[in-house]
Amino acid sequence: MSELIELKNISQKAADMVEDGRVHKALYSDPEIFEEELDKVFQNTWIYIGHESEVPEAGSFKTAFVGRHPVILSRDRKKNLHVLLNRCRHRGATVCEGRKGKTKAFTCPYHGWGYGLDGGLRAIPKAEEYEGVLDKNDLPLESLRHESYQGLVFATFKDDIEPLEDFLGGAKKWIDLFVKQGGGYPLKVLGEHRFNFPGNWKIQLENTTDAYHFPIIHKSFISSLDDATADIFDFLDGDGFVEDLGHGHSVMVMIPDLVDLEADLDQPIPERFEDLAQALRDEGQDEEQVKRLVRAAHGTGFNLNLFPNVSCSMAFFRVLRPVSAEVTEIQHVALGGEEAPASFNRKRMRLHEHFQGPMGFGTPDDGEAWERVQKGSMAGKDGWILVNRGMENLHTSPDGNVAGAVCSETGMRGAYQKYKQMMAAEGEK
Repeated sequence: MSELIELKNISQKAADMVEDGRVHKALYSDPEIFEEELDKVFQNTWIYIGHESEVPEAGSFKTAFVGRHPVILSRDRKKNLHVLLNRCRHRGATVCEGRKGKTKAFTCPYHGWGYGLDGGLRAIPKAEEYEGVLDKNDLPLESLRHESYQGLVFATFKDDIEPLEDFLGGAKKWIDLFVKQGGGYPLKVLGEHRFNFPGNWKIQLENTTDAYHFPIIHKSFISSLDDATADIFDFLDGDGFVEDLGHGHSVMVMIPDLVDLEADLDQPIPERFEDLAQALRDEGQDEEQVKRLVRAAHGTGFNLNLFPNVSCSMAFFRVLRPVSAEVTEIQHVALGGEEAPASFNRKRMRLHEHFQGPMGFGTPDDGEAWERVQKGSMAGKDGWILVNRGMENLHTSPDGNVAGAVCSETGMRGAYQKYKQMMAAEGEK
């Protein structure tokens, strides 16, 4: 009983560290709080696992995590999706170590137990020794509840959670807009890269809804652009906004003219995009489709944060995985169009490399900033992190949500209020 009280106290301690316009720096480094977050947050909500295009065929799989729990996203022979705990039911070894690929079955490397793509236990070496001891039907790989929206696959440990569409709520509108960057083709994962940074997962959660840092941190990126494109990224005094979408989700609109990529297609193609346009013409695209693809190729004008672990960020997915209180894994996922013209997908890859790739301008600068926040949070015995910018300059969006200027911290506050609610929630872990 005393242990349960202590755990409750840790959760409540974390919840109390979130106030209306500030959060305590201990949320970045307290290992006890981190352990509670894995249970109270990551095991009690929908967690992004991957995109359906990553498992396109029967036999396709990819591995991922729900908090610390390794899972497998697989497509069985009937092309149904499954999210399976990556743990043999015999002695607990992982049955799949590859990040993604294609297989006929999952086989434990320790004692050879074999599982189907749907998780069913199919084979046991020396099966006669288990006669009368076990029934294979009783020991499939454990499955997690999972649902998809627009190809984004989420899973949860919580069987009685609300449907995914209800959880996404107001974010569905923005996901619908985000997937238009396939240029009329289904959105497809083109590639990814991963790295760890020495900082807490919530530092990254804040970053994707923070326009305030952009002209400071990303000076080198802006300097690499042509003048017309650089002007587009000068958005702090523009008409953009940040909107709290509920459930911890938020959208940060930096370039309002690029919210709907299928709007204004009657406008002439800007001269700076003419090389891409001509390449598309050379591949047999008619002029209407050329305009659609050129506009879609450069991504949306917004970042969509989906609490707690994925962002649809302008032109890519950013997925976070909490490793420890002071280590987070980041996965940057490049996106294109399924069966889209080669020049279109090639352009998408080059743009991803330019900003988010490991040798790009954006990732190294962001990573250093996150590391410095973690390092600085260790200074002093007490201290608060401010998330109060724009609190007195809010308005109601057309969708009825709280919104602020593009450089406001409205999205961060929404995410932290959801965090506070989950950490303070009663019930079994």
